Amino acid sequence: MSLSQHHTWRALEIGAGRVLTSPGVSMRKIHDAGLAALLVAVMLLHLFASPYTKVEESFNIQATHDILRYGISWSNATMQSYDHTSFPGSVPRTFVGASLLAGATMPFGAARLVMTKPPAAQLLARGALGVVNVAALYSVKKAVDTAFGKTAGVWYVLFQASQFHVMYYASRTLPNMFAFSLTTAALGNLILVKSVNAKSARGAKRRRLALYLLTIAGIIFRSEIALLLACETAYLLFRQRVSLAKEIIPAGLAGAVIGLATTVSVDSFFWQQWPLWPEWVGFYYNTILGKASEWGTSPFHYYLLNALPRLLLNPMIVLVCIPLALSAKAVQQISLDILLPHAAFILLYSLLPHKEWRFIIYSVPALTAVASASAGWIWTRRTKSLLYQALALGLVLSTMGSFAISMVLLYISSLNYPGGNALRILHDMVPAESGVRVYMDNLACQTGVTRFQEIRPMWLYDKTEYEEETLLDPLFWQGYDYVLAEHPERVIGSWVPEAVIEGYAGVSLLGKNRSGYWPSIRMEPKLHVLRREPPNAADYT
Repeated sequence: MSLSQHHTWRALEIGAGRVLTSPGVSMRKIHDAGLAALLVAVMLLHLFASPYTKVEESFNIQATHDILRYGISWSNATMQSYDHTSFPGSVPRTFVGASLLAGATMPFGAARLVMTKPPAAQLLARGALGVVNVAALYSVKKAVDTAFGKTAGVWYVLFQASQFHVMYYASRTLPNMFAFSLTTAALGNLILVKSVNAKSARGAKRRRLALYLLTIAGIIFRSEIALLLACETAYLLFRQRVSLAKEIIPAGLAGAVIGLATTVSVDSFFWQQWPLWPEWVGFYYNTILGKASEWGTSPFHYYLLNALPRLLLNPMIVLVCIPLALSAKAVQQISLDILLPHAAFILLYSLLPHKEWRFIIYSVPALTAVASASAGWIWTRRTKSLLYQALALGLVLSTMGSFAISMVLLYISSLNYPGGNALRILHDMVPAESGVRVYMDNLACQTGVTRFQEIRPMWLYDKTEYEEETLLDPLFWQGYDYVLAEHPERVIGSWVPEAVIEGYAGVSLLGKNRSGYWPSIRMEPKLHVLRREPPNAADYT
C-alpha cells in the first residue's frame, strides 16, 4: 500500500476480514449513492417526459385517484363515486396496489394535491411506484456486489439504467409493475443465497423471504408469477437440497395466507362482493376460458427472439456477456443458478399462445445480473490483452448506444398519448366556467385521459362508451359543449374544429442528402377537439 493510499484507506485486520475506516466507508457510500441516484434520475426522466397513462394502467391509476379523492368508507354513496362502479371492466382487478400507492403518497400531500393540482398528484403517485421499483432494482445491485464484485454491480446499474422498457414502465401502474417490485426483491435475496453459504441461518431466512414475496406477488397481482415460483422452488429443491417439508411448504403456505387474506379482504370490500379473489377470476377468464387468445397470439419463439432482445436492448448483453458468464469458470455456476429458473419460466410460458413482453419482465433483472458478472470480469482485465480491451470498448460503446436509443424510444413513446394532450389543450382554450359538458371518445380515454386530468370541478366529463344507435341520435350530441373525437365525421350536428392533436404514426425515410436517406418520425391526426356551434351562430357574432 502506497503512502497516499495509507492516508485514505486505513484498515484494521479483524480475523480473516477487513473493516474500512470512515474515509473509505464514506467514499463507498458516496459511490453507491451516485449509482442509486442514477436509477432514480432515469426513472424520473421517463416519468416527466411521458406523464400520461394508457388503458392498461387505467384501473390502478383511477383507483388511486378515487381513494385519495373520496377516501375509504363503508358508505354506499362514497363507493358510487369510484370509477370502477361505472366502468368495472371485463374482470375485477385488485385494489391492493392502488391502496398502497395512495397510502404511501398521503404523507406527501397527495390528498390535498388531488383537490388542487390533480395532474401533480398523478405524477406523485406514479413517482412513488417508480421509487419502489428502483429500490428493488438496487437491492439486486447489492446482491450482485456480493456475488460478482463491485465492478459487476456498477455494470449492473449501467445496463439496467440504459434499458428502456424497465425504466419507462417502472412508474407505470400496470399490475405487472406492482408485482415487479416483489419479484425483483425476491431475486436479490435468491442471488445472495446462491452466492454464499446456503446452509446458514441467514440463507434460510432469505429463501423464505423470497418465497413469501413470489407467492404474494402471484396471488395478489399476476398469476403467471406462480410459474416463476415453481421454477425457483424446483431449483431450491434439486440444487440446494432444501427441505420440502421444513422450509418450502411452510414458506409457501405462509405467503399464500398473507396474500389471500390481503386481496380477499381488500377487494371484497371495494367490489362489494364476498368472497372475491380478483387474480383468480382473471386467471380463470383469460387462461382456463381461453379469452386471452382473443387479444392475439404469437409463435413459440416470440419471447426468445423478439421480446427479450428488446427488453435487454444492449446487444452486448445477449451476444457476449451472458454467453461469457455461462462459460467462464469463475462465475459459471452462480450464473447458471440465477439463469436456469428464469430460462425455464420463459420457455414454459412460451407454450401459451397469447404473449406480451410484460409477462416476462420479471426475468430482466436476473438476465442483467448474469450479464453484469462477465461485464465486471471484462472490465477488470481490460489492460491484460487486446481482446479484453476490445470487449471493454464494446461495453462502453454499446451502453452509450443503449442510452441513446432509450432516449429516442422515450421521445417516440411520449407521442402516443393524444387523449391526455387533447384534454390539456381543451383546458387551456376554455375558461374555467361552470356548466361545460365534454364527451371523450374511446381513443381519448385509452391514451391519457384519467380522473387526475379532470381538473375542472364544475365541468361534466363523460367517457361512457355508448351503443352505436345512441351515437346516431342527433339529440345525444346536443347534450355536450365539446367533444374529443377520433372520427369527427361521426359527430352529428354543427361543430367547429378547435384543435387537431397528432400522434405517432411510425418512422419513415423521407429526405435524401449526400449521405443518403435519413429517418423521420411520422405524425398523423389522432384526435379532434370540437366545439358545438350555437343554433343561431349569427346572433352570437
